[in-house]
Amino acid sequence: MEALWLILLLLLLMAYVVLDGFDIGTGIVLGAVSKTDRDRRAVRKAIGPVWHGNQVWLIAAAGTMYFAFPLLYASSFSGFYLPLMMILWLLILRAIGIEFHGHIDNPVWNRFCDGLFSFSSVLLAIIFGVVSGNVIRGVPLSEDGYFFQPLWTTWKLSRNPGILDWYTVLVGATALVILSVHGALYIAAKTTGQINARSRRLVAALSPGLLVLTGSSLVTTALVRPDILEHYTSRPVSFLILFIVLGSMAIMLLASRKDKDTLAFISSSLYIAGMIGGTAWGLYPNVLPATTNPAHSLTVYSTAAGRYSLSAALPWWLMGMILVLVYFALVYYMFRGKVEPDTGLADVHG
Repeated sequence: MEALWLILLLLLLMAYVVLDGFDIGTGIVLGAVSKTDRDRRAVRKAIGPVWHGNQVWLIAAAGTMYFAFPLLYASSFSGFYLPLMMILWLLILRAIGIEFHGHIDNPVWNRFCDGLFSFSSVLLAIIFGVVSGNVIRGVPLSEDGYFFQPLWTTWKLSRNPGILDWYTVLVGATALVILSVHGALYIAAKTTGQINARSRRLVAALSPGLLVLTGSSLVTTALVRPDILEHYTSRPVSFLILFIVLGSMAIMLLASRKDKDTLAFISSSLYIAGMIGGTAWGLYPNVLPATTNPAHSLTVYSTAAGRYSLSAALPWWLMGMILVLVYFALVYYMFRGKVEPDTGLADVHG
């Protein structure tokens, strides 16, 4: 039952990173793919009907963690208090940049809102990556399951690391490039003309960086946490996950070159989901490793709620998720097709 709830939590996290990830990526690449106000309107309208809803998956993941893994929720939300507060403020600033745009008919105000949207999106991608790097590397957990980290210490790996070190910054940079490519592929799939062409060119320009950072993150993760590599080598079937990650990345880049934008975006989504799933599988049964003493690591079993609670909540959780999935399917179906620069209306012919 504990493992099942971990899978459900991972599916929510995957949904958030894939869906809100293209919103964040859109903000990152906004200036690169749009040259005029008309272009920027089209890019904003490409996410306009869905970006609110995409954030629901983050709330659902946090709520699921709170119920199913209360100790993990308490430990991580207190130990990562600083980056989580930064994320909260950046989410607010991004919402201001999107929602307040056009409320004042002034080009300076509109460019300020565009800049706020892009600035907050860049930092969100980096901080999400840094937090992920901390989870993979481990945190200085005490015997009672709690920890505190300064923003940085010596920038080196140690038993008492800071939030920022060379490894977590590398993961943050990798997340920035991944979401930039993901956002550009989404824009390419939703637009036509020059915006579409610029998005494809941006993906091609970022491809070498994506390949280098993906390879670097995989190699350095194996060095930072040798137990992950041991987990994979002891179960050769695990390398199927690596095949999915590398295969989906290859399809993504080739499909973008062949102007198959939808296939490229779907492959990008699979690539991101594979990275998250592969990381969780490598850490399992740990959900938050300890750098101080491996015995202090939080596991899926030590942090889970009682078996009865997990069993009783499962049907209600599933019913709620079915309703959410129906709603999202309806919204995305209604918003299918391309966005036109002039009107921002969906072309039903796709």
